[in-house]
Amino acid sequence: MQFGKKGKLSPRYIELYKIIQRIGQVVYRLELPPEMSLVHPMFHVSMLKKVVGDPNLIVSFMSIEVNEELSYEEILIAILDKQVRTLRNTEIACMKVLWRNQYVEEATWEAGEEMKRKYPHLFE
Repeated sequence: MQFGKKGKLSPRYIELYKIIQRIGQVVYRLELPPEMSLVHPMFHVSMLKKVVGDPNLIVSFMSIEVNEELSYEEILIAILDKQVRTLRNTEIACMKVLWRNQYVEEATWEAGEEMKRKYPHLFE
């Protein structure tokens, strides 16, 4: 509960924080922002993960709004591609959809009829 979320959606890795001091062999003091003043700034090495890669891929824990059921609503940003897939005798229209808080590589294929039903304003 220290980070405002509980249960399955509690964030495993929150953001990038600078290590300001090494205390002993396995404890580090982190530079935390003022809004996390209630969190103790010392962490065991097992709770930290070395950041390797693009720091732009880390999502801020404040940007995801979780409701009472510990779920969140995906918001459609753009339709990237359209295809018609053939399954035996039926044809199914599919759309590659980009969602908020995701990158192009994480876009998903969704059924065209369902997208037209949920988002009719995009198909007018």
